[in-house]
Amino acid sequence: MTPSRDISRLIEIMAALRTPVTGCPWDLEQTFATIAPYTIEEAHEVADAIARNDLDDLREELGDLLLQVVYHARIAEEQGAFAFGDVVEAITSKMIRRHPHVFPDEDGNVAKPTKGTWDRIKAEEKAERAARRPTEEANHKSLLSGIKAGQPALVRAMELQRKAATVGFDWNDPRAVLQKIREEADEIERALDKGRADELADETGDLMFALVNLARHAQVDPEMALRGTNAKFESRFSYIERALAAEGRTLEEATLDQMDELWNEAKAKEKAEENG
Repeated sequence: MTPSRDISRLIEIMAALRTPVTGCPWDLEQTFATIAPYTIEEAHEVADAIARNDLDDLREELGDLLLQVVYHARIAEEQGAFAFGDVVEAITSKMIRRHPHVFPDEDGNVAKPTKGTWDRIKAEEKAERAARRPTEEANHKSLLSGIKAGQPALVRAMELQRKAATVGFDWNDPRAVLQKIREEADEIERALDKGRADELADETGDLMFALVNLARHAQVDPEMALRGTNAKFESRFSYIERALAAEGRTLEEATLDQMDELWNEAKAKEKAEENG
C-alpha cells in the first residue's frame, strides 16, 4: 500500500490495521476509551507546533490528529454506529447551518449577518442534542450543564468550581482548601497501603481537584502554573545531564543521590540569577 493525498487511503489503512487476524495486534485491542488520551495528546501537539510557529511540525501533527478522527470513526463503524463519511457530513452540515450569511439556502437566498445569529443557531443545536438524550437527563437543567465537557481537565475543574461558587458552594478560606488537600493526601496513602490501583487513581483525581481549588482561591491559573513547573523541571534535569556529561558520565551511571545533589545545584543557580 502506497501513501496518498486522498483521505480514502488513510481510511483504508486504518481498516487494514483493524482487520482481525491480519491487522495490527495493538490497534485491534484499542477502544474509544483507550484511544481518547492519544486524541487529547495530539490536539496539544498541534497547539504546541502553532505556538512554536513550526509549520513543518504542524503539518505532521495535524496528520496525527486526523488519524485519531479516522481511528474513532473506524471503531464506531465496526459497532454499526457511524462511519467517517457520517462525521464529515455532520460537520459540513453544521458549518453550512451556522453560516447562513455565507451559504445560500435551498432557494438560493443568503441571509444578512445579524448579531446573535451564531449563538441562536448553537442554542438550537444544543436543544436538539438534549432532545436525543434520555428523558430524565434531558429534563434536568443542572447549574453545571453549560460547562463544556471537552475542555482540558484542569480548565474544566476550575470552571466547575467557579460555577458552584456562584451559589455559595465553596470554601471561604484558602486554608480550608489546604486542609482538604492534606486529607486527600492521607486518602492516597491509605490507597497505597491497600494496593488498589482503581482506588489510587480515584484519590489522585480528588487531590488534583483540590489543588485546582487552591489555585482558584489563590487567583493562580493552574494550567500556567503547571506549565511553569514543567519548564523548571526540564531546565533542572537538563542541568543534571550537562553536569554529568562534563564529568564524562551518563545518567545511567549516576546514583540518585548524585543526581539529587546536581538538582539542588540547579535550584541554587536559579535563585542566584533571580536575585541578580
